[in-house]
Amino acid sequence: MYIPVYSKFLIAQFGAILWVLFSIWIALPWIDSLADLFGWVLTIFAIGGMAIVPGYISGMIIFSILLDRRPPMNTPSELPAVSILIAAYNEENNIEDTLKSILNQFYSGIMEVIVIDDGSTDKTTDVVEKITDPRIKLIKQKKNQGKASALNAGLAIASHAIIITVDADTFLYKDALKYIVGRYLGDPEGTAAVAGAIAVRNSRKSWITRVQEWDYFHGIAVVKRVQSLYQGTLVAQGAFSLYQRDLVKEMGGWTPCVGEDIVLSWGLLKQGYRIGYAENAIVFTNVPETYKQLFQQRRRWARGMFEAIRAHPGIFLKRRITLQFVFMNMLFPWLDLSYLLFFIPGLIAACFGFFLLAGPITLLLLPLAALNNVVIFSVQSTMFKERGIHIRKNLRGMFLYVFLSQLLMSPASLAGYGSELLSLRKKWGTK
Repeated sequence: MYIPVYSKFLIAQFGAILWVLFSIWIALPWIDSLADLFGWVLTIFAIGGMAIVPGYISGMIIFSILLDRRPPMNTPSELPAVSILIAAYNEENNIEDTLKSILNQFYSGIMEVIVIDDGSTDKTTDVVEKITDPRIKLIKQKKNQGKASALNAGLAIASHAIIITVDADTFLYKDALKYIVGRYLGDPEGTAAVAGAIAVRNSRKSWITRVQEWDYFHGIAVVKRVQSLYQGTLVAQGAFSLYQRDLVKEMGGWTPCVGEDIVLSWGLLKQGYRIGYAENAIVFTNVPETYKQLFQQRRRWARGMFEAIRAHPGIFLKRRITLQFVFMNMLFPWLDLSYLLFFIPGLIAACFGFFLLAGPITLLLLPLAALNNVVIFSVQSTMFKERGIHIRKNLRGMFLYVFLSQLLMSPASLAGYGSELLSLRKKWGTK
């Protein structure tokens, strides 16, 4: 039975709000006692940030995923020509695998691959030049100017109307190009970009990479699924995404900042275009292997969101279903702060018998989060099996992801928000 997108949105909203009202009703006596001690302002700030809003978001995700029925993709026998841009800086250990994964794609259309060496000091250019394939073009920038500059240099010479960006340490799984282009061709009119699906390649390097394997497989993937269900993924990430060349040029290309992909995406959304998500166009990328590197990456992502808000404040005036997700992003600083200041101390105190902060509404998040993870795992694993990908066992990573991921990410995000608000010096970081 076909359910219109707007009806799905209303059903998911209704279900999420019912859950929130139910949890508040159960927790009313606890909320009153907390307000008597701390006052209503601090109580609402704490409970809203650590329980009510997270509960609403989790409920929205569960109902949306259960309602998501993606139509089969009809790919034409002759696919359009594409220009693939790869910005590379000191990637001598990764660029060969990346290029071979692209050249070995089962793609019937014309393909040009433009590698932009952004002033590398290692042997990146030597590795690229050893691969003798006429589809590869190499641009050498004398000094390192940043990813945005490199992508814009490639955009300037790209021959084809469809642009695809690929990170220099990203391995494309078979047919990834066909699936991302096929999604673009089948998506509604007005689609300016399509984000691909990112999985972790180096998940066995450290416990940090094990956590990120689940973060990409569960957290990041499900957010993009839900956003695309309602016709508006918020970010076409630079690691693997498709764009309309003319629209990127119309936006002035990629802005030189730490979140160039977020800024470009929000610019397209502000103009009324939509961004799709090809959940089965899968690539594998290398993620940070230490907490210091992960901290730098997530700080950059958080800062990129604030850069996008500054660059495109008009996005808040663009009426569309997914405007809600833009406003949700504005709540992240509140949620991260509440998590660190109230949720974690509340759980620690509960372990010693003090349930002042870990009340009913907070504890109700735990079964909701468990149900959320079960639903997401079922959907994601089914899609991976359809693509012929074996899901590696990573129970330790799953345990760490469930109980530690937010504790790892929130400080980095708060550092990113603060860095942008204070206009601190911008640094690219590791990824």
